[in-house]
Amino acid sequence: MTRQLQRIIATTDVHSTFDDALPMLGHLRAARKDALIVDCGDFFEGSGYYRLAEGHIERRLLTTLYDVIAPGNHGWAHHFEPDLHRLTVCANVVDDASGEALFRRLHLADIGGRRVAVTAVVGSQAFNAIPRAQRTGHRAVDPIQALRELMLVHHHEVDAWVLLSHSGFDEDLKLAAACPFLDVIFAGHCHSAQYGPAQVGDTLVVKGRELAMGYAQAEPVGHGWAARTGLFLPTCASSVPGIAEVQRDMERFAQQLATPLGPISETYRYCLPDRRELLTEIAARLHTGHGVEAVVLNETTLRPVQLGDILTLGDLLATEPFANRLVHAHLPDNPHEVEDLLARLAEQAGPLVTTPDPLPPGVRTVLTTDYLADTFLGSHTQQTDLRLDEAVQHVLTEGGQP
Repeated sequence: MTRQLQRIIATTDVHSTFDDALPMLGHLRAARKDALIVDCGDFFEGSGYYRLAEGHIERRLLTTLYDVIAPGNHGWAHHFEPDLHRLTVCANVVDDASGEALFRRLHLADIGGRRVAVTAVVGSQAFNAIPRAQRTGHRAVDPIQALRELMLVHHHEVDAWVLLSHSGFDEDLKLAAACPFLDVIFAGHCHSAQYGPAQVGDTLVVKGRELAMGYAQAEPVGHGWAARTGLFLPTCASSVPGIAEVQRDMERFAQQLATPLGPISETYRYCLPDRRELLTEIAARLHTGHGVEAVVLNETTLRPVQLGDILTLGDLLATEPFANRLVHAHLPDNPHEVEDLLARLAEQAGPLVTTPDPLPPGVRTVLTTDYLADTFLGSHTQQTDLRLDEAVQHVLTEGGQP
């Protein structure tokens, strides 16, 4: 039966959060009969499901439930897989040599009697946060310029413009002011408490709850659009039609993630650890336990996870979901260059934890993650046999030094 689309439903920053995914999956499956289902990026990475299944679950869900997806900085490489590449739109990322678009620039859909152009952009901060090896040969151009050029080419074909943005809510407010032809911007990437809808001129900016908790919706009303947010509500159903196989995979991996790793230390038992405090303790232990000059880590390498009395594999891989290895990286000889480098790291990768704090002027080598080293420090590294998740486990449990 041909779908008669009346609205758009958008998720964002799901980050492989599948411990209680049935409400999201059931809602999206039921909504497909009259809604265009879209995602604003970062559907991948963020939990043990991704670490164990390597994107298999996410790939099946996206190709089964979604119509259009935007690429995010997490899971960037997956968007070049044929099945996902067909779903992906992005207006402002090009091949660095040829200038040709890496993805189709827009998706056209008839929604509520209007011809709607759905496109996407990746903000510069998000693009620069993609691991360097994954974006080699790729370039992000100015989103405003890309959107204006796209509008000029296609304005005669469409009645409305909808943007999937992986830039951050504040950046999307600026995009709305600079591109007033946009009717709706579905926001993503920022993990802020801003959800909207916020109105900038005639443009609505709205964001669904992250981590599979909720969605944003927009639909044509009168001569304009209406937008709102909603939560995925608990369901009595035990399965979702059409995705029984992927649900079985989820259950199998959930059993693996329930593996106990040891009792949680009193400091972190029955609490939601502050990731800066946790990372500070990890950095201090690495500094003293391994005799390194200094340690530099970024807060966003960890995710806050509610803990009980026993640490499970799922807890650990959700706390440190990115499989970071620890390496020795060289700093510039000039102290002023070091200051500039640390400021740039904080801007692009999130707030930093350094030990000692501040770094002594003579420090030339730091222990850091392979992500920070490869993406921002030019890969001038020496490998170690240390993993960040091992250090996290030692700090959270009643184990010894990492």
